[in-house]
Amino acid sequence: MLGTFKGIPRAVWMLAFGIFFNAVVAFTFLYLFVYLTDERGLTVPQAGVLSGIGGIGLVAGNFTGGWFGDRFGHRRALLCAAVLSGATLVLLPLIPVAALYGLLPLCNYAQGAVRACNSALVAVTVPDAVRRQGFAVMRAASNAGFTVGAPLGALVAGSFSYTAIFVADGVGTLLFALYAARVLPARGRTRQSAPAEHGVWRELRARPAVVVLLVASFFADIVYRQLFSTFPVFLGDHGHTTQVYGWLFAINGGVILLLELPAAAVLRKRSPLAIVGIGLMLVGLGYGLLMLGSGIAIAAAMLMLLTFGEILYKTPANAYVADQAPAHAQGTFQSLYAGVSVSGVVLAPPLGGALYAAAPGLLWPLCTGVAVLAGAAVVGAGRLSAGRGHVGGGAAAGDRLSGGGVAAEGASPGGDVPVEGGPYVGGALPEGGPSAGGALPEGGLSAGGALPKGGLSAGGALPEGETGSPARAAAG
Repeated sequence: MLGTFKGIPRAVWMLAFGIFFNAVVAFTFLYLFVYLTDERGLTVPQAGVLSGIGGIGLVAGNFTGGWFGDRFGHRRALLCAAVLSGATLVLLPLIPVAALYGLLPLCNYAQGAVRACNSALVAVTVPDAVRRQGFAVMRAASNAGFTVGAPLGALVAGSFSYTAIFVADGVGTLLFALYAARVLPARGRTRQSAPAEHGVWRELRARPAVVVLLVASFFADIVYRQLFSTFPVFLGDHGHTTQVYGWLFAINGGVILLLELPAAAVLRKRSPLAIVGIGLMLVGLGYGLLMLGSGIAIAAAMLMLLTFGEILYKTPANAYVADQAPAHAQGTFQSLYAGVSVSGVVLAPPLGGALYAAAPGLLWPLCTGVAVLAGAAVVGAGRLSAGRGHVGGGAAAGDRLSGGGVAAEGASPGGDVPVEGGPYVGGALPEGGPSAGGALPEGGLSAGGALPKGGLSAGGALPEGETGSPARAAAG
């Protein structure tokens, strides 16, 4: 099984190490809400509004970061976004509260752009045959980093202050940017990328299966992220302590770390859309179990179904979008998927919370129906695509280096040629990324990292992204 990962270029393994290391220190927004209410003295509604604005910035950065990479080079876009993110993180504790309404969304925008640029770098670097495994390595690195980073952030906040974690996160991101700039110097002038023959919307119309996948992922992410908003409230309303919620997620995180890479290897030759569709259906069926009761056994079974669904759908979906992207719009396609894959950060808490408050008995059936229909749509799109043949994208085989990157003759304007021995390292968010839009309830997380009684409020979600435990909560 390990042999299936041998085709991944060294640059991607080094990028994964950078993602892991940066995820370890990227714990800021896990504690944003409590920082705003504690050290900044904001009321809970004020902190909620500010966190929501920051979440919008995160989603916007995911949607557009790859676009900048396509036009100016993914290396340049990554460096600029990492520098902007690090600088704003360091400044956040120093500015007045009024200025936070402008600086926080800018910071989150940069964080989202870094995530999209890292996905684009993996997409253009990894050979087609092992692209799915390459994205799995990236996800595993980010999830592992957040498993370590969340309790480390609690330790720093408890020993010093919440301000200290902003500074540590910002300095760490700036150091990543500096390191990336040194190991990825400009290699002279490179030929400009061939001009796009068609706009992105025309390219999408030529790839209907990608459109179906993006739409399905958008709705599925809103369903999936009820895990971080209404689900803990549901547990609290039925007498379960926050310790139960925490232990469930600890098991979930361990399963993902153990099975993410093996699943990518075993399923590498299977139809990606079929796997994605089954994964989305498992997410829906998991929420369906909550219609049967609220006991610990049911909650554990529900979370395991969501965990298996997450493992199945997130990595293949990311890789499929990369496989289908035209060479001139690889970053843009990655941004489209990155954006829909974090849409629930902003939309899941208010939508799920409002429905749970008005008609709690309808929330889980609706979640089940939406996710199952999304999965069925993706499976159907895969069958139609297989019957008609599909439109592919990316660089031709002759344009790739032995290390998996695009050759200098076809390099982007930024000169982001994957140089063997020169990793792409940036301040990457996890797949899904930490989100200022994922607000903690009143009281937030304690310095020990414990969830407040009753779990998370319906109005706020742990910033997960692609994670499955509070420690990994951030994208993806």
